[in-house]
Amino acid sequence: MSHDKCSDKTENQSAPEKLTENSEASSAQLLAEKVGRRMFAEDKAARAMGISLDAIAPGYARMSMKVREDMLNGFAICHGGITFTLGDTAFAYACNSRNQQTVALSCNITFATAVKAGETLTATAREIVLNNRTGLYDIVIRNENNVEVAFFRGNSYCTKKEAFAVN
Repeated sequence: MSHDKCSDKTENQSAPEKLTENSEASSAQLLAEKVGRRMFAEDKAARAMGISLDAIAPGYARMSMKVREDMLNGFAICHGGITFTLGDTAFAYACNSRNQQTVALSCNITFATAVKAGETLTATAREIVLNNRTGLYDIVIRNENNVEVAFFRGNSYCTKKEAFAVN
């Protein structure tokens, strides 16, 4: 592929309300949806944790999961690694949405409040900067009451490989 999709930042990064099979959306949006479906089909970790892909667009992903009892630490609150994994998963879908295999260079998280079993968490990933082959993404994780429970930031590196064979 002679065209480098790694630097094709889309100006309109608003989230679609749902994944669509037939849409009049742009070809970039349709590609993001195809990639999201294919990536989720291959994502054993996300499925095992009960993470769902709620929305995807170029440079954007929204994912959610319900915190289960087996996700609690010794203090009976959600283990930080579980919250991190939800943020990291949304980050991965957002930065691979253009179908260029993209990996994490670095990630960090700040926990704002404790999460209990039964709460539904939603991670919203937004592309902040995409320059050549590196990107910066902010992911806000909220509970079902829209309370911000964690802030995740990820730096990405875009390879020259296609992520998935999608038609």
